[in-house]
Order: sequence, then C-alpha cells, then structure tokens
Amino acid sequence: MRKLLHNIVPHLSSIYKIVAMLVTVSIIILMFPSGNQSIHYTYTTGGFWTSDDLFAPFSFVIPKDEDEMKREEAALRQESMLFYTIDSTAEAIAMTHIDSAKLSWQDRRMARLVAHNIYRQGYLEVPSDMGDIEGHTLVLLDGNIGSEHLASEYATPDKIEEEIIHYGWGSADDGMMEQRASLLRQCLVPSIHYEAARTQLELDSRLSQLNYASNMIQQGELIIAKGDYIDKAKAETLRTLEEQSRSRDAENYNILNHWIGLAILCILAFVALYMFLHITRHPILEDNRKVTFVFIIILMMSAIVALFLWFAPDWILAAPMCIIPILMRVFFDRRVALYIHLTAVIILANLVPNSYEFIFYQIIAGIMALVSVRNYDRSSRFLTVSLIIFATYSIIYTAGVLMQDTHLANITGQRYLMFGVNGVLLLLSLPLIFVFEKMFGITTAMTLMEISSTNTPALRELSRRAPGTFQHSMQVANIAEDLVNEIGGNSLLARVGALYHDIGKTEAPLYFTENQKSGFNPHDNLDYEESARIITQHVRDGIALAKKYHLPADVTDFIRTHHGTTLTGYFYAKWKQEHPNQEPDMEVFRYAGPAPFSRETAVVMIVDSVEAATKSLKDPTREDIEQMVNNIIDGKIREKQLNYCNITYNDITRIRKFLTEKIMSIYHVRVAYPVANEKTK
Repeated sequence: MRKLLHNIVPHLSSIYKIVAMLVTVSIIILMFPSGNQSIHYTYTTGGFWTSDDLFAPFSFVIPKDEDEMKREEAALRQESMLFYTIDSTAEAIAMTHIDSAKLSWQDRRMARLVAHNIYRQGYLEVPSDMGDIEGHTLVLLDGNIGSEHLASEYATPDKIEEEIIHYGWGSADDGMMEQRASLLRQCLVPSIHYEAARTQLELDSRLSQLNYASNMIQQGELIIAKGDYIDKAKAETLRTLEEQSRSRDAENYNILNHWIGLAILCILAFVALYMFLHITRHPILEDNRKVTFVFIIILMMSAIVALFLWFAPDWILAAPMCIIPILMRVFFDRRVALYIHLTAVIILANLVPNSYEFIFYQIIAGIMALVSVRNYDRSSRFLTVSLIIFATYSIIYTAGVLMQDTHLANITGQRYLMFGVNGVLLLLSLPLIFVFEKMFGITTAMTLMEISSTNTPALRELSRRAPGTFQHSMQVANIAEDLVNEIGGNSLLARVGALYHDIGKTEAPLYFTENQKSGFNPHDNLDYEESARIITQHVRDGIALAKKYHLPADVTDFIRTHHGTTLTGYFYAKWKQEHPNQEPDMEVFRYAGPAPFSRETAVVMIVDSVEAATKSLKDPTREDIEQMVNNIIDGKIREKQLNYCNITYNDITRIRKFLTEKIMSIYHVRVAYPVANEKTK
C-alpha cells in the first residue's frame, strides 16, 4: 500500500487533470437532449445549394404533397361507380301512399299517372353524401349480374317538377306546383335502391391503388449539385430525405452508443487542447487552478447552450459563446483564448443542430472578439466587443441570405433580435470576471490597471513614509515595463509588480539608503547580523502588507522574488572582513526567496539591482554602465537566480543591450568623441 501511494503521489496533478476532464465530459453529455441527431440541411426554397453535391445515401420515395393527394382522391371519388339494386315493390308502395293522401279525385288520378310514368323510367335514390351524381357510372345489379347506366336515364327527386309539367298536372308558374312536387317526394319510394356498402367497397379498392408517391430516388442518385437552384420539388426532396433519415436512425438508435461516441469526440478535443498547452503554454497546465478554471468556463457555456436547446432550439445562436474567448483573453493571452474557444465550439457542434452553421458563426465571432479589442482593461471594451459581435453575426446572416437567395426577401427580423440578445448576454462576462478572479486567484488586466494607480493606499503610504523607495519603485516600473515589451511578456504585470516590490520598506524606511536624507545611518549602531536581518525583513513585511491591502498573488510574487535567494552583499562582505577565519550563519544574510519563476519577476529582479547600483556611479561612462549591467546579470546567473524562469540566452543578450541604452538615456551619458590634434592639421 505504501509503495502504491509512493508511486501515485508524484502523479497526483496529472490524475486530477484526467479526472477533471472525464467529469467535465460526462456532465456535458448528460446536460444535452439524448435524442439522436439526424442529418439536417440548411437551405431555403428559392435559393441556391451552396454545399457539395448531394447523393442519396439510400433509396427513398418522395410522397405527393397533401393538396395534390386531396385533388386526386376527390377526382377518384367523383369518377367512382355507384351500385344499385331494383326494388320491384316500390311502385305499389308509392301508389298506396298516394291513395291515402287527401287529394281530390282529379289530383289523385294525375298523381298516380305521374308516379306510374316515373316508375316506368325508374325512380333513382340519390345518396345524401354524394351531391351531384351526373358524372358517375351507375351499376345496376340483378343478382350477380350488373349493367352500367347513366344517372340521366332515371328519374330523380330533383326531376319531379319536370315530370309534373310533362304530364300536364301543372305549369312552371302554377302556384300549386311546389305543393304537388312535395307531395310526390313524400309518397314516392326509390325503385332503384342505392347499395352504400357495395359502393364503399369498390371505392376503397380504387383508393388503395392510388399512387401516393410523386418520385422514387435510388441510392447513389444525385439529388442536388452545388450551385443548383432549389425549387419547390428539390426542397421537398431534401425535406423527405431528412424525415427518412430521422426515421431510419430512430430504428437503429442506441443511447449508450450515442454517449460513447460523444465522449470519445469530447475527449479527443480536450487531448488536442492539452497538447497545445503542453507545447506552448506549459505553466497553465502546471497550475491546477487554471486548468479547473478552463473546465468550468467550458461547462458553464455548455450549460447555457443546453438550456437554449431544451427550451428554445430555434434561438441557439442567442447563446453568448463569445464569453469564452473574452474571459480567456482577460485571464490568459490571445492565442490560448482562441484555442480554448475552438475546443468548446468543436465539442458543442456535435451536440447542436445545424453544426456547420454553428461552427461558422462561432469561429468568426470568436476571432472578432479577440482581434477587435486589444486588451479588456476597461468596462467600455466589453460594450464595444458586444456591438462588434452583433454586427458580425448580422453580416454573416445577411451574406448567407444573399448567397442563397440573391435577394433580401427571406430575411427575418427574429434573427437580428436573436443576435441582439446574444450581444446583451455577452455583457455578463464583466461581472463573471470578478467572480472567477476571486474564486481562482488569477489576476486580470483590469485589476492590474486598477492597482497600478499611485493613488492606492499602499503606494500612498510608501510615498509618504519612504519617498526615496517610492521614486526608486517608479523608476524600476518604467524600465521593467519597457524591457518586458522588448523581450515579450506581460508588461502591465511587470510594471505593477515593480511598483509594489519594495512596499515592505514602509515599515522601516530609514534603514535603506535611498530614504536617508540627513546623513545619519542607523546601521552604524548595529552589528552586521542585525543589519542583515532588518534588510531582509522588508521582504516579509512586504508580504504582510500585500495581505493587508489585498494585493493579488501575482503581484505578491514580485515582493517575494525580487531578491530571490541572494545574500545581503554589503553586510555579508563586511562580516567576512571582520571574521576572516569563521563561517557565518548564511540564513541570516540570505533572503528567503524564492528565486524568480517567470519572465516578469526575473526582469524586475535585474532592473531593481541595476537601477539601485546606478546611483552609486559618479559621472558614469558607457563603459562603466555596460560593465555594471554585465556584472549584475552575470552575478544573478552565477547565483542561479535565473534558473527557474523561462528566459533564454537570447533574452539575456537583449536585456544587457536594452538596459545599457536605457540607463545611458536616463542619466544623459554622452559618448566621449576623440578630439583632433591641432598640430596634425
């Protein structure tokens, strides 16, 4: 067990990263709807197909549209055959009804005459749900034998008035015509009887043979070529292909396989991100706080996208994806921000519909968020980038409509409203910065800008109690900022770190020569060990003041490292002179450190030593300054103070040259030109 723990402990950081990645992937997958993501094509009827040639992945039938089907069915019903049978008892029943009616002898005789002639033709029953039956073929059944007829061959209730007039029982303008026709309709019984069941059976047989397909697409057949105009027929073909794909996928869909596939893709994206950071930004990977921060940002944005997908999938582009590059740019650099944004976009594209559209919008908008604003060091920058992102989305959408439709008729205001919501939600990144800064202790440019003012309580107190140290810190800050700009790095962090690196001298300012005005030196009354303790104490006092004034950890690092683990040279040398045969307690004369571990802290250490040493030079020449700079830098290298920061030999060369030129310009050192000898002229 102990051996197992011994093997695990050195790898705890790597284990944490792996576990954090797996947890993040699992949460992302579970947050999104688990339904299958079938193919979906982005197109507009009346536009042009901008994707590659599309071939049928399988054979499928294109159904006729609903209106066409209704028309064909109605036509089939209109032309369907109506089946009838003969009722031989109908005339006798009708005569009985007429005889029982209250009619005069003459009217009864005429009614019987008209009825007899109607039955001689055949009195046809008209189905109430058929309306006009003139276009139908009538099949008159006699046992198992049927004969075809037309409705015009028979008398119907609508023709009774004609029959009355024909047999002279009345005329068209006769006031009794309506009463006589109504009487006959009540008395007459159809002798040609409608067979509804047989008719419906025949109609169903015909309807079953109705072709509901307008076209058949074979597997491998070209559906639409790139640049083709999307007419109504092609749009229907694409819609049918999408529906058929969903149906086929649903039959073979397996949620477990779906999750496993998504997990593999997400892990692959995170592995690519890890490799990028490992090669280019390894310090980020070494800090588990920053790794956790990256995972939480991606999780947060995934949750926002998932909420839109659950409740308003059509508004998916309102999700403020550009919060990721904005936050990453504030806490890290532009390259890291872009790569993390790309990772998030790739992961989420597998979980949202219209993946191509989603990727295109988010990548372009993310790039604009990073290049349109140099630094997010003021609140106004966030409003600016919000407007830029809104404009970017709008331009992409408008260009897409023009590309597909060649006109603006299909533009909808809802899309621009969606982009406006996206822009407003982007402003949430401002309060999120302060939340994450406190949670993870990562210093942002906004905080650095805020505390870089010399009007902060810590710097005001330093200026009041130790004015010489304050001026020294200002000079170091100016030089360090320019030097970091020269060799690369976070120049704002270097400037702020330099401003605060000596705030510990506030506690005992007179023990440092830059604050001694009267010529009195309190070290004259102290032994060298005590003086060394007081000098090294300013680092510990500075750390305590940093906590008091709530300075960020990144700034406190400059206080801890600006002397590294070097010795208080003057007092150590003096002690050695007085005790040549003794070994001192090195811990008394040595700063606690640690040595600088970043470009910025290393630069401040070097500049701090060079600026302080320059004040001891009397009428310095270029050679004096150059030798002093080289001696100080060589001393730091010899004492291994630059072993833990990412400064190269090329950087050291540039630092030597830059500091020499900078110190010369500050102290107005002139180059000594040779004077020509008058005698040689």
